[in-house]
Amino acid sequence: MTATNDFIPTTPYTHNIEKGIFQWSAPSNIALVKYWGKRDDLGHQIPANPSISFTLNNCKTITSVAFEKKVNQDNWSFDLLFEGQPKEEFKPKIQKFLERIAPYMPFLKDYHFTINTQNTFPHSSGIASSASGMAALAMNFMSIEKELHPEMTEEYFYQKASFLARLGSGSACRSIKGNLVVWGNQENIEGSSNLFGVPFSGKVHSVFENYQDTILLVDKGEKQVSSTVGHDLMHNHPFAERRFEQAHENIDQLIPIFETGDLEAFIKIVESEALTLHAMMMTSMPYFILMKPNTLQIINTIWKFRKETNIPVCFTLDAGANVHVLYPEHTKEKVLQFIKNELVGYCQNGQYLCDQIGFGAATL
Repeated sequence: MTATNDFIPTTPYTHNIEKGIFQWSAPSNIALVKYWGKRDDLGHQIPANPSISFTLNNCKTITSVAFEKKVNQDNWSFDLLFEGQPKEEFKPKIQKFLERIAPYMPFLKDYHFTINTQNTFPHSSGIASSASGMAALAMNFMSIEKELHPEMTEEYFYQKASFLARLGSGSACRSIKGNLVVWGNQENIEGSSNLFGVPFSGKVHSVFENYQDTILLVDKGEKQVSSTVGHDLMHNHPFAERRFEQAHENIDQLIPIFETGDLEAFIKIVESEALTLHAMMMTSMPYFILMKPNTLQIINTIWKFRKETNIPVCFTLDAGANVHVLYPEHTKEKVLQFIKNELVGYCQNGQYLCDQIGFGAATL
């Protein structure tokens, strides 16, 4: 079993490098079984329950990291650009990330970094960019480490990238590889770990290939409660333990569902998980609601459409008001028509994004 210490280099790097630049893209992901709650007693960003997600394809962050050796190695040195412009308010989060990953990347203080990052989706669209952003950053730092230590295996490269991404944003560890990723110890899933995400190892029915995700942008404003605060509220939550058990049970049930392509059973679990996530928010103390009236309108309209047409379209939610509409590729034409006819009116400025299952981070 992999331990945290396995990611600390035990020997000096074999190569020296003065400067260079790497660029990676990493996608967002949408959890089918949700991660909500952390085990702080076990270290940074350890999930209280396992989760499983679809890696997306189009909604991604593209990040380049230029690096150059510097003389003073006592402190951190980096510039941060967002879409080519300095972005001071993002710097504390990057600083915290560097501090967390420093024990695993001893070269970090040797270089000055210029980090230039952009998203393929509109900024403040209400889509969390922390997962894709931290995943892209982790891939760049791993590329630098591989230059310093070319003997590194590909398996170790990707595993450590997921491990590092997790320290920046928990769900970022599910954005390294695709297309179905499990994060958290789950007895029936080989190689699963609390420390990093792993590609789902079971059989997957062809109906899940190119699965579609249309994201309806219901509310693009800042969430009134951050995910970090929401996770913390699970500590004394009256229903927390039962919720964590439920996540394990739901992943166990998904294993045969993925194999057989039973979409009716898939829909029940995915929608139940989305509603459970928000039920946890509504029953924490203090309690809060991230759904908006239009979120509920969309859910009811999807249920009505599915009942009338038998088309296997369903919804899931993140910790926010936006709705992810999930459906198999063969229903794409009908579902997109339904979205345009009946759901777009509930979106802020009529905005929605079309996406589908993708395959993780890519070097550019």
